[in-house]
Amino acid sequence: MGAHRRKCDWCGSGTPIVRDMEPVNRDYQYWCEECARALIIKGDPIETYRELEGEPIYGRLLDEHCTLKRFYSFATA
Repeated sequence: MGAHRRKCDWCGSGTPIVRDMEPVNRDYQYWCEECARALIIKGDPIETYRELEGEPIYGRLLDEHCTLKRFYSFATA
């Protein structure tokens, strides 16, 4: 299934912007912007990820909302 047709694994409606490359639960790998932002604010950001839209949307969310600066990994294809 192409990324443009996939929906967010959490809410089921948003267009995914990021993929968790090391998910705890394989049912939740693809996240839309709103759900990804909620994860960061909750204090449970995706640590190893791949941006899906070609621009660093998730990276910007981390910069804007993550108060605990840890090392995050951007996965490449």
